[in-house]
Amino acid sequence: MRRIGCSVALVLGMLGTGAAADSCPDSGAATILTSPAAPAVGSALRIVAVAERPLEAILAVTGPDGERLKITSAERRGGPPYWSYGEVSADRPGRYRITLGEDACQELRVDGGRPARETAAGVWPVTRDWSQATEDLFAAWVEKLFDDPLDAEPSWHALHEVTRDPARNFLHDHLGLGEDDPGGLRLEPDCADLPYFLRGYFAWKLGLPFAYSECSRGEGGRPPRCTRVHTNLEPVAGGTPLARAQRFFTQDVAWTVQSGAGRTPAEDDATDVYPTRLAAETLRPGTVYADPYGHTLVLVRRLPQTPDAGGVMLAVDAQPDGTVARKRYWRGNFLFAVDPSLGSAGFKHFRPVVREGAGLRRLSNREIAARAEYGDWSLEQYADGVEGFYDRVDAVLSPSPRDPARALHETVDALDEQVHARVRSVANGETYVASHRGTIPMPDGAEIFETTGAWEDYATPARDLRLLIAIDVVRGFPEKVATHADRFAIAEGTSAAQIRAQLADSLGKELGERRFEYTRSDGSAWTLTLADLLGRAAALEVAYDPNDCIEVRWGAPPASAEVATCRRRAQPEQQARMARYRVWFHERRRPPR
Repeated sequence: MRRIGCSVALVLGMLGTGAAADSCPDSGAATILTSPAAPAVGSALRIVAVAERPLEAILAVTGPDGERLKITSAERRGGPPYWSYGEVSADRPGRYRITLGEDACQELRVDGGRPARETAAGVWPVTRDWSQATEDLFAAWVEKLFDDPLDAEPSWHALHEVTRDPARNFLHDHLGLGEDDPGGLRLEPDCADLPYFLRGYFAWKLGLPFAYSECSRGEGGRPPRCTRVHTNLEPVAGGTPLARAQRFFTQDVAWTVQSGAGRTPAEDDATDVYPTRLAAETLRPGTVYADPYGHTLVLVRRLPQTPDAGGVMLAVDAQPDGTVARKRYWRGNFLFAVDPSLGSAGFKHFRPVVREGAGLRRLSNREIAARAEYGDWSLEQYADGVEGFYDRVDAVLSPSPRDPARALHETVDALDEQVHARVRSVANGETYVASHRGTIPMPDGAEIFETTGAWEDYATPARDLRLLIAIDVVRGFPEKVATHADRFAIAEGTSAAQIRAQLADSLGKELGERRFEYTRSDGSAWTLTLADLLGRAAALEVAYDPNDCIEVRWGAPPASAEVATCRRRAQPEQQARMARYRVWFHERRRPPR
């Protein structure tokens, strides 16, 4: 997938302002982007170089007088794509030259920094095309945007908290419109919007084409289908470029996009995303993951396997309350199913949008498969069922057999992260209920998983279903190792029964040592272990209603000291419906719509 060559770089041209390719030759093996688009004297010039192979050369910047400038905030990352980042202070007007050895070279002029006037109709004009280079830049931008240490559990109240951080966003105020200032663009996506907001924001900044579709959610045994497609070139009402973009994201896109768009059948061409191969070069930042029940995540980083740890894949998702958080790939977070009535879940890439005449169109599956810079459309995710899917992804992340004890520890790490995410989510619900009088209405039937309003924002049925599945994964880990011994580095002569018993003992100890806290109704802290939580799995089958006190939502036993501070319960009618719906959670399945 995505093989770059000189022709790609030549077609793309220089992505900075005032490029002069004839006086700045390069091999075309890498691409350089500078930001902002119209750099001003005295500003920081952000530079990123991307390529499909490891970058051995280092970035260098020469100022107008020929002097070598100091690069700060330097970073180098593995891939693919592989990228380097740095910043220089553009203190004088004139022409600056940026090089990455002989791989890439760019020249640009620094002057008054006035952004170019937009003259095209639509939300923004299309001035560049999606290609290997721009896809690589998109991946690098997503990775840097959500970069944090592996042991961190970062979360934000809204996406614009991330885009307004110049240390994360190398396209910060790229257009010179004040678009990322505190009073600039507001981005508050839910889980279905998040991939589109990221792709659309990047396309807006660089003048790339962007499309999104009106789709069904899938019901009555039929998978989701998309019908009408919209693009950034459609006529819009007047206003400043920033006002048009704000209206586009918060109204046009957010009011149209929903989770069915990610679950369209894999063979369908009339879609915004398409299924990709499962490989190290395809599971890259910016890849979308659509689960079969309506949740959506975006990959932000992949860390290769090392002698001391298995491979790791990190993703972000958004919740209905606007929270954006990072989490690691594992079966508890990434649900998968092969069921035609649900559509096609799995890892997907945005379908390339190309210029055609005065308009835009999306490439078909056949065209994607035939293009050298893509070539990754594939149905392999669905070939071997659910277990085969997880086995394939595990093999991509950790090609070598894993140490079973370390793998057990990493699995408990993932559960621990998932529990802490629920702590934040339930606390948000408590905050809402404390400041709003009355009862949050509970939808009927399958609508409890996918609706609108306060229930969608603060109830946790979908999150709790995933947590129950995660608990099953952790409980079943010793058996998984015993029955899939070829995937693990097990000492010679160790029987399946022995490794099962060893891991079960280690699991019990680890779960008993892992602790978390939640705040009870009276403001006091209560501590639980992960072992406590696993023992409460049955109670968690009916713990998603925000009208219940927080103690009940954490499965506190009746008549216990823990539940003594409970001050409210859901209405008896809601409790009765939860009892009827309990079978869905007990059987770990979403009901059909």
